[in-house]
Amino acid sequence: MHTFRSVGLVILASLFLVTPALAQDDAAAEFGDPEPAAAAPADVPADAGADNAGAEPTAKKSSDQNLLAWTIEALGLTYSFVFLVLSITLVSLFVMNVLAARRDTLCPHELVEGFEEKLNEKQFQEAYDMAKADESVLGQVLSAGLARLSRGYNKALEGMQEVGEEESMKLEHRLSYMALIGNLSPMIGLFGTVHGMIESFQVIALGGASPKPADLAAGISTALFTTLIGLAIAIPAIAAYNVLRNRVSRMLLEIGVTSENLMSRFEDVTPQGTKA
Repeated sequence: MHTFRSVGLVILASLFLVTPALAQDDAAAEFGDPEPAAAAPADVPADAGADNAGAEPTAKKSSDQNLLAWTIEALGLTYSFVFLVLSITLVSLFVMNVLAARRDTLCPHELVEGFEEKLNEKQFQEAYDMAKADESVLGQVLSAGLARLSRGYNKALEGMQEVGEEESMKLEHRLSYMALIGNLSPMIGLFGTVHGMIESFQVIALGGASPKPADLAAGISTALFTTLIGLAIAIPAIAAYNVLRNRVSRMLLEIGVTSENLMSRFEDVTPQGTKA
C-alpha cells in the first residue's frame, strides 16, 4: 500500500516539472528565439582624433596655396604683368614723393637760421652763397630773390615767385603719376571684367544648353580677379596722392611765407640799391 502511494507521488512531481518546460518550448516555437544582443562597437583608436585635428591646418594651408595659384591662373600672364608693373611703379613713386616732401628737402630750419644770421650781419654775399649751395626749395627761392635784388625789391619778389612756381610744378608733376596709376588701375580691372564675361558667354554660346561649369568659372574668375586687383592698387594710390599733395601744398605755402619774411628787410631797396 505504501509502495503505490510513493509511486503516485513521483509521477505527480514529474508532471509538474515537465509541464513548464514543455510550455516554454511551445512558446519558443511559436514566437521564435529573441535576436542576440548587438555586438559592442569596437574601441576607437586614441590617435584617430589627433589625426582629424591635424588634417584641418593642412587643408587650410593647401586652400591658401590653391587660392594663390587660382589668382595667378585667373589673371593670366598679361594681366599679371601689367598689375605687377603698376604695383612696383606705385611703390617707387610713393617712396620718391615721401622723400621729396620732407621738411629738410623743402624748408630746412637750419637754412632759415643761417640765412637770417648772415643778413643781420650784413653779409649778403655769404647769404647768397649759402642759399645757392642749398638744394632745398627754400634755398633756390632765396638765391633767386637775392640775385635780382639789384633791380629792386619787386623784381626780387618776381624772381622768388617764378622759382617757387617752377619747384611746385616739379613736385606736382611727380605726384600726378600716382594719381594716374590710381585712375588707370580700375579701368584695367574693368577691361578685364568685360574680357572675362565675354569668354564666359562665348562658352555658353558654343557649349549648347548645358555648358560645363568649370569652363564658365574660368571667364568669371578672370572678370572678378582683375577687378579686385585693380581696386587694390587704385585705393592706396589715390589715398597716398591726396595725402602727399596736401603736405606739399602746406610746405610750399610755408616756404612762400618764410622767404617773404626773410626778404622783407629789403622793401626799401631801389634798382640802384645794394647788390647781392
